[in-house]
Amino acid sequence: MSGRRAVSVLWLATLLGCSSPPRSSAQEAVSRENRSTEITETRRTAITRAVERVAPAVVTVQTEAIERVRMDPLFEWFYGRSQSERVVPGLGSGFIVGDDGIIVTNAHVVANARRVNVMMRDGSVHPAEVRGTDETNDIAVLKIEGRDFPVATLGNSDAALIGEWAIAIGNPYGFVLGNAEPAVTAGVISGVGRNLIARGEGPSAYFDMIQTDASINPGNSGGPLVNADGEVIGVNSSIYSPSGGSVGIGFAIPINRVRRVVEDIVTHGTVRRPWIGVRLRYPGTANVRDAITAGAVVASVIPGSPADQAGIRPNDVILRAGPRVIRNAFDWEGTLLDLRVGEEVRLRIQRGSRELDITTRVRDLPEVTAPKVQVLRDLQLATVTPAIRAERGIRSSAGALITQAGAATAEELGVQPGDVIVQINRTRISSAREAAEALEYYGGRGVIRMFLERGGTIFSTDFVMR
Repeated sequence: MSGRRAVSVLWLATLLGCSSPPRSSAQEAVSRENRSTEITETRRTAITRAVERVAPAVVTVQTEAIERVRMDPLFEWFYGRSQSERVVPGLGSGFIVGDDGIIVTNAHVVANARRVNVMMRDGSVHPAEVRGTDETNDIAVLKIEGRDFPVATLGNSDAALIGEWAIAIGNPYGFVLGNAEPAVTAGVISGVGRNLIARGEGPSAYFDMIQTDASINPGNSGGPLVNADGEVIGVNSSIYSPSGGSVGIGFAIPINRVRRVVEDIVTHGTVRRPWIGVRLRYPGTANVRDAITAGAVVASVIPGSPADQAGIRPNDVILRAGPRVIRNAFDWEGTLLDLRVGEEVRLRIQRGSRELDITTRVRDLPEVTAPKVQVLRDLQLATVTPAIRAERGIRSSAGALITQAGAATAEELGVQPGDVIVQINRTRISSAREAAEALEYYGGRGVIRMFLERGGTIFSTDFVMR
């Protein structure tokens, strides 16, 4: 009987696909644990290792901005107020690049924010100071207090390969997902050197960008784009989408450019804008394809500029800048963003049927080195010189350029950096000093009418100095 039972058990085990009789529950538990360990090791990939390396340095950036709201006419009639203010929360991503609390994010994430907080991966929240922003490159640098923070390793964006893994890390949709743990999406690098002219999240134009099909959604802005070695090669900045959600076309700012911007802001408190002094010719059409195929043709050279001193002439065609091929004006704009003030750049140009190599030194914008005058506490002015006039395309023959303006003063006066003061009441303005003297003279004497040029158009603004 016992022999028949043993045969029956063996037959049942064979029927169930077992090569031996059933094991005890203790043996099964040990087997499951071994299988779990084995699966965990096989599931560890280059992507998981890259995320483990970078994710501790990824943060959530929380902002508060004040928005002015036009009131209902009935409310205005009863209460005598035409506007109200409301607090608008905002959210983005960022990552730590210095163990002393230096953080990189997008400029559009913190734009107009009156308060910025940073939430770490463990849920702790730190108030953050905006050290500086670069709206042209869409980069902002934040600082939180503390030491020994986890730091993301920065790679070399010039070495990015089309087709290699690309991992986007950030906090899409913020706390809708329930915690501060960063989210991860993966894809490949779809292209490099992309010029994004159509409008997306952030500025309306980006130059020389990294394109990826890793999903980038609202809230990802400012987070790192990482390669398979766990190195940050870009800052997620924009998506191209008709619906506002990811459709597999995302763009990141190359980390080599970000590194230069961060160094400028941390060292100098502002971004040093490279300047050579050439203006390129753009086709007289809105068709982007015409601009892409037009080449980088020099329309004018600013007198006294580095380009002028190097011998560049109108109608020269810029073919290369260092190792980079220049195919059109967009490529040239991208090249300028990566140059450093003080360095020399070797240009290859075509002049008629000849090709020439010309070396020029990169300088600061002329308005940076021009003498400044401070007025109204936080309004900084510079005299419009021929170089400033040519560089900015200013139509007025003279005036005072607004180089800096505090947010409150700019809103109260209706001005912005880049505006040119050409007249105050009946006084024509030829220099920054004349503008300061006119404001001092008319202050306290009633309404001041100031005439300014913006984008080639003259407009006026009225205000009272108390």
